[in-house]
Amino acid sequence: MKTVFRKKKITGILGVLPGTETRFEDEVFNYNFPEKQTMRLKKIMGFEKHRVVKNTTASSDLCVSGLNYLLRENLINKNEIGAIIVVTTTPDHFIPHVSNIIHGECYLNNDVICIDISQGCAGFLHGLMQSFMLLEHLGDKKVILFNVDTLSKKVSKKDRNSYPLIGDAAGVTVVENDSHAKDMYFNMYNDGSRREALIIHAGGSRLPSSSETAVVRDTDHDGNLRSLDNLKMDGSEVFTFVQTEVPPLIEETLKFADQDKDQIDWFLFHQPNKFMLKKLAEKLEVPYEKVPMNIVENFGNPSGASIPIGIVHNLGPLMVDNKYNCCLSAFGSGLTWGAMTIELGEMSFCEMLISDY
Repeated sequence: MKTVFRKKKITGILGVLPGTETRFEDEVFNYNFPEKQTMRLKKIMGFEKHRVVKNTTASSDLCVSGLNYLLRENLINKNEIGAIIVVTTTPDHFIPHVSNIIHGECYLNNDVICIDISQGCAGFLHGLMQSFMLLEHLGDKKVILFNVDTLSKKVSKKDRNSYPLIGDAAGVTVVENDSHAKDMYFNMYNDGSRREALIIHAGGSRLPSSSETAVVRDTDHDGNLRSLDNLKMDGSEVFTFVQTEVPPLIEETLKFADQDKDQIDWFLFHQPNKFMLKKLAEKLEVPYEKVPMNIVENFGNPSGASIPIGIVHNLGPLMVDNKYNCCLSAFGSGLTWGAMTIELGEMSFCEMLISDY
């Protein structure tokens, strides 16, 4: 899908992190591997520490904490909100939707549209796409986009392949109409035939969770211990997918936008790990300095929230005082890969909140 979105702007981003921070060294002995072998991953993959929620925390808690902060600090007014969109793979419940939980907890007006979207790694771009389309019908109202995942609850702590890089977080993005905004060029692809590269086998209608699906096994016969209730990632398949599909996607999107790489100030990508992003930057022939790649080492990979978290962490105050020509790209579960060009900046706020969760 290729399209152009016009007269829309991101006017604020809030990152919301859990209060608990765990260092990679403290988890080395969780894994069924020699310590020396495991520690080599720290340098190669960029593992340092990650943020994980408490056992009692649900995805909506991070979102409600973020929206209440914006309301309390007068960064948004309830009467300005026309819709809330939640993009997550870890809802509080099957029913009701997370967006309705946020609506009720924050006492929003009854005419506010509530939408949940089930998307993972590419969730920020999916959420922006839906936000831009809704704004066509909301006039001067704003859309609040929540990208949230608490995947630490769905990843085995004995899975060295996945657990060190998982991070929990929420991104809260304010999107509104702006007649002076530059055109945004959007491009998205999907390949469901490769869906099992990132999968949680149990818990849905295909295979409901049970005592049997909770049994921890070495399911990949590589020393990683997980159950069918846990996320399983084929790391080599995902790496090949990113290196094969994303560079031509970026090239195609820039050509569609009639821009070249030198005109892009920042390449703001989903954050799988530092190693993968370095290889991606090299393949694209863009300098490392234009590709922030420090989110996994500081917070873990927060799935669909990784782009807003990356923007806040690396560019926070700069996004308030300046404007930048950016290329966003997200890729992963689905398998899904997308990109867009967008002018970001002169926001009302771009900051991080450490929650009690």
